[in-house]
Amino acid sequence: MKEEKVGVMLLLVFALSLCEITSSSGSYFDQQQQYHHRRKSMLPTEATSSLMLNRAGSSIVLPVDGNVYPNGFYNVTLNVGQPSKPYFLDPDTGSDLTWLQCEPCTHCTEAPHPPYRHTNNLVACKDPLCKSLHPTDDYKCETPEQCDYDIAYADGVSSMGFLVKDLFSLNLTNGGFLRPHLALGCGYDQSPSLFSHPSDGILGLGKGKSSIISQLSGQGLVRNVVGHCLSDRGGGYFFFGNDLYDASRVVWTSMSRDHPEHYSPGLAELIFGGKPTGIRNLPVVFDSGSSYTYLTSKAYEAVTSLVKRELPRKHFKEALDDKTLPYCWRGRRPFKRVEDVEKYFKPLALSFANGGKAKPFVIPPEAYLIISSKGNVCLGILNATEVGQSLNIIGDISMLGKMVVYDNEQELIGWMSDKCDRLPKPKTVSKWLK
Repeated sequence: MKEEKVGVMLLLVFALSLCEITSSSGSYFDQQQQYHHRRKSMLPTEATSSLMLNRAGSSIVLPVDGNVYPNGFYNVTLNVGQPSKPYFLDPDTGSDLTWLQCEPCTHCTEAPHPPYRHTNNLVACKDPLCKSLHPTDDYKCETPEQCDYDIAYADGVSSMGFLVKDLFSLNLTNGGFLRPHLALGCGYDQSPSLFSHPSDGILGLGKGKSSIISQLSGQGLVRNVVGHCLSDRGGGYFFFGNDLYDASRVVWTSMSRDHPEHYSPGLAELIFGGKPTGIRNLPVVFDSGSSYTYLTSKAYEAVTSLVKRELPRKHFKEALDDKTLPYCWRGRRPFKRVEDVEKYFKPLALSFANGGKAKPFVIPPEAYLIISSKGNVCLGILNATEVGQSLNIIGDISMLGKMVVYDNEQELIGWMSDKCDRLPKPKTVSKWLK
């Protein structure tokens, strides 16, 4: 959900023109519009090829730039095309399609790099990837040799274009180098975000067939696992593959089948300060395309009421002149860091009970507060109902200081504490492979 941004060692050779694997010494969408709540390849002949790659350490790590505040966005750099050129993309687990602003531009917005130029390798309308972007039966192929898309996001961004295939240059953590042919959107007509976000397009990391991770795993190049680790100091990384974490240290919960299009752990109970609030059955999704966390009205009103009740009035006064976020408080003197005030705020938690035992996703004060440019402390939790949302969204702010893993093969979502301040190294994963 792209929301308010207030912010080889592998001796594998595939006889396919779709993907090239070479050794390297390097270190590492329907004319009927779809609304996203934000930001055909052949299989390898060996069914175990992806396991072989992972045993050798074949994850992909994408360093990320940005922060929740003051930037209000994150970018990863991807190299696409022939010759390969860098582009800044907004990583969004809340949507599937990856797209770049593309020539010939009917309407392109200001971006860090010149528009992408495609090589005329069009994705046909009958291709399964195209069909996955148009799930309704009434979609008509106006141009059979071309797959058109039209996509819009909650922050005002929209893109219209068609699908193409091109080479992506990707470094593996084992020193290998991939150049797979992947489908992406060539966006020739864009509308800008309501908020400043200098990117060349969107990196769709959802569960659908058109998602980059789905395409990579479909070609047997990495396991169908995507994750991210965002530092509270800014930056961090996204990753594809399952050999960068110790699975025994991760708190796992099942993906909900009630929301198959989202990374959703299902229904949650709201906890405040370690005590139940009585608010249950909150449908929750994880979404890296949302800078802030969103709770539906009942839960939001409960949280804001509890937070205000707990604040000592002699230390805090509501800063009505600070419009950074709906709720901000000033102190006797300007605050410099969240650490200056976190002792006055209590942790939140969303507890998921699917599978029996409760699995709390703890949100400490530093994962729901920011310090504004005015030196006030502000609540980084917003009212989902006011922006037309029926889901409760765990946004970037509440995932700071955690590695979050979306295992699409095992249909699990997991998290564990991590400073996320350095790029990971591959771990031994033979005991996890099934």
